[in-house]
Amino acid sequence: MQIEEFKLERFFAKYEFRAKYLLCSSDPESFSIEELLNYEPLSKQKFDKQWLGYTETKGNPELRGEIIKLYEKINPEELLVHSGGEEGIFIFMNVALKPGDHVIAMFPAYQSLYEVAKSVGCEVTKWELNEKDKWEPDIDFLKTNIKSNTKAIIINCPHNPTGYVMSKDKLNQIIEIARKQNIFIFSDEVYRFMEYKDEDRLPSVCDVYENGISVGGMSKAFALPGLRICWTATKNKVILDQMAKYKDYTTICCSAPSEFLATVALRNKEKIFKRNLELISENLQILNLFFDKYKEYFNWQAPKAGSIAFPSIKLNIDVEKFCVDLVEKQEVFLLPSTKYDFGNRNFRIGFGRKNMPEALKYFERYVIENCLAIALR
Repeated sequence: MQIEEFKLERFFAKYEFRAKYLLCSSDPESFSIEELLNYEPLSKQKFDKQWLGYTETKGNPELRGEIIKLYEKINPEELLVHSGGEEGIFIFMNVALKPGDHVIAMFPAYQSLYEVAKSVGCEVTKWELNEKDKWEPDIDFLKTNIKSNTKAIIINCPHNPTGYVMSKDKLNQIIEIARKQNIFIFSDEVYRFMEYKDEDRLPSVCDVYENGISVGGMSKAFALPGLRICWTATKNKVILDQMAKYKDYTTICCSAPSEFLATVALRNKEKIFKRNLELISENLQILNLFFDKYKEYFNWQAPKAGSIAFPSIKLNIDVEKFCVDLVEKQEVFLLPSTKYDFGNRNFRIGFGRKNMPEALKYFERYVIENCLAIALR
C-alpha cells in the first residue's frame, strides 16, 4: 500500500512537545488517572486488580454496554471498539472500498478521512467548505457529483477544524441522497456532545441511516485521548463483521486498562461533558474578544461546537511562515491550513486547555510586535 505522508501529524511531531504553548490542540484539557478515578471512589481498588490479559476483539462487554447509551438504536453487537479513531477509519475504508470506487469527502478534514481511500485506489472528490459561506456544505454540489460508482460519502460534524455544525435538515438531505444508491455515509462524530447548545446536536448517523457508520471516541468530547479508545457503530452487520475480521490484522484487541478507564468515564459522562464545556465556554469568550480587537488582521467565525476554530489571516503573508515564526519567537504553536492542503490563509486554533488565556497573551504579544509591520509592507 502506498499512502501520502500525514502532513498534520508530521507537523505536530516537530512542534507539539517542543512548544511551550499548544494553541491548536484539538482536544480539551485531559485528566490524570487519579482525577478520573475520583469520579468513582471504589474504582481505584478495582483498577488495581485489573487483569492485564487479552480483551475481546469487539471490545469489553461492559464498555460496549456503556457506549450504546450514547445512541438511540444501537445494541452492543453493533459496535466495534478500536485503538483510536484512526484504526476505525483505516479498517472501514479497506473493507468497504476497492480500486475504482468513488468517494465524496467533506473538506477540509483530518487527512485520513480521504487519504486512506486514495491509497485503496479510489477516486476522491473533495466536498469543499468555504469560509465565505460560513462553512455550509453545498448540497447541490453533492447531488451533481454522485456517480454510479460512488460508494461512500464522508462527513465530519461537529467539524474539524471549523467547529461548524450542520442543520438536521441538511443531514436528512445527505441521507436521502445516499439512500437512493445505498451509498455508505461514514460519519466522524468524535466532537458530538461538545455542542454549545443541546438543540444543535444532530442524531448519530448510525441511528438514522441503515448504511451509516458512526465513529465516536474518548479523545475529544471525553478529553481522554491518551486512552486510545474509539469505536464504530452501525446497523449494517455485514460491514461490521468484515471490519471485525480485518481488525485481526491490526490491533486484534484494545488495552485492558484503557477499556476500564473508558468505562469509568462513560458512566460519568454528564459530569465530564459539563466540565469540558464550561472550560471551553470561558476560553471562547476570551477568544471572541481577542479576534474582535484584531479584526483588521484576522477573519473570525465563532464555532458552534468543539474546542477548535479555523480563522484566517488578512495579512499578505503565507500562513505557514506566520505559524512557524510564531512558534520560534513565542513558543506558541498554531496549525496552518497548509497541513490540511487547504490554501495558505487559515489556521487552526484550540481553546480547550486551561492555559489557553496565558498562551493567547503570548500570541497577542507576537501580533503587536509583528502584524502592523507586515500590514505596512
